Amino acid sequence: MAKNIFTSPRSLYKSFALSEGVTWTLLLGGLAYRALFGAPQIVLTIIGGIHGAVFLGYGVSAALVGVNNRWGFGRTVLAISLAIIPFATAPFEMSAERKGRLVGQWRRTKSEDSRDNNWFDSLYRWFINRPLLLALVLLTVIVAIFSALLFIGPPGGWPQD
Repeated sequence: MAKNIFTSPRSLYKSFALSEGVTWTLLLGGLAYRALFGAPQIVLTIIGGIHGAVFLGYGVSAALVGVNNRWGFGRTVLAISLAIIPFATAPFEMSAERKGRLVGQWRRTKSEDSRDNNWFDSLYRWFINRPLLLALVLLTVIVAIFSALLFIGPPGGWPQD
């Protein structure tokens, strides 16, 4: 039976990090194949769409884990932005694993830590305790971002000044 990727911050992050690397490989391989052998554009469109969805999912998972494990704003932004560079998330993931930054469970209850007293942590715990609702909200956000990106099109298609 497959392990639920939502059981811990580590399993969620590692699942999306691996998927992001796999889709980068598919995308770059598809581009190389197209350049060498002339694969149809639809193949790259499909692979690109899958990679885009996984890329956004990785960003959301990195943000959730960053907040949960208290990585700090800078480290969390770094984790998300490294996804732009092919395979750059791999060294970040290995470092986070080695330094214990993926260890722990979801912060479902308020602790003695003074950082748990702010509104954001309260809202975060409320959502973490409602995983189906959280997944639905995050999926809605990802679909909205994905749709907006599809609407504006690739950078090469943007109007020039």
